[in-house]
Amino acid sequence: MRRTVPPQAYFIVSAVFHYLGPAFAVLLFARIDPLGVAWLRIAAAGLIFSVWRRPWRAWPLLSWSTRRLVIAWGAVLAVMNCCFYLAIDRIPLGTVAAAEFAPVILLAAIAVRSLRNLLALVLAVAGVYVLTDIRLSHHWIGLVFTALNAVLFAAYVVLGHRMSQGLQRIDGLALAMGVATVLALPVGVHAAVPAFTDPALLAAAVGVGVCSSVIPYVADQLAMARLKRSTFALMLALLPATATVIGAVVLRQFPRPAELAAVAIIVVAVGLHRESRSP
Repeated sequence: MRRTVPPQAYFIVSAVFHYLGPAFAVLLFARIDPLGVAWLRIAAAGLIFSVWRRPWRAWPLLSWSTRRLVIAWGAVLAVMNCCFYLAIDRIPLGTVAAAEFAPVILLAAIAVRSLRNLLALVLAVAGVYVLTDIRLSHHWIGLVFTALNAVLFAAYVVLGHRMSQGLQRIDGLALAMGVATVLALPVGVHAAVPAFTDPALLAAAVGVGVCSSVIPYVADQLAMARLKRSTFALMLALLPATATVIGAVVLRQFPRPAELAAVAIIVVAVGLHRESRSP
């Protein structure tokens, strides 16, 4: 089944859910501090992965280098998610998503081997540039968290791609989410207390975890396993586009005509790209 489904289909699933969950998370900020929502997202995903995969059984079978990879990936997930929620609390979702693409441009550019793919990369960068609209004088704190999140997102792609090439895949992801849950505990659990006494609020937070961390991260692993890192990085240009659409539908953050044109440019760029054949 996994081999018959095109990897691009897994990526589309990830692209939709990658920001659908955070869009709902923004609605929880009125009741729970952003760091509390971030920890609930991570913890909910970690719990679901634990029940589903029982990843502790895989840990003794891993080499020390793979264990270090899992711990590093978990640390990136913990800090990245916290920075992401602190950023979208201050800056529109589409803008944060556009900034996320900036570091992964390098990952896509490194492996450019044809004029067609170079054109695709240039178009993607142009589209994301139009979508990026950060006002430094009003949102400098949000900018700091946005920049940190962008760098960590590139690290997520690199480490996640390395994990997807091994036999662990989803089990490695499950272990990394467990590590992230523990590492984010000191900064997030206190802020998450309001959800512990409100079943509806807790259920909503768990739903955010499923939409934000379980579905998209699993889809990323399935896509990464069959796509080159440079191709996956270029396709990430779609994320600002999906974030812009989701931000308009869920958060009423409506894009301007220029931003709609940028979304169209990004879609064309991704469609233009062709994965080069390995020698």
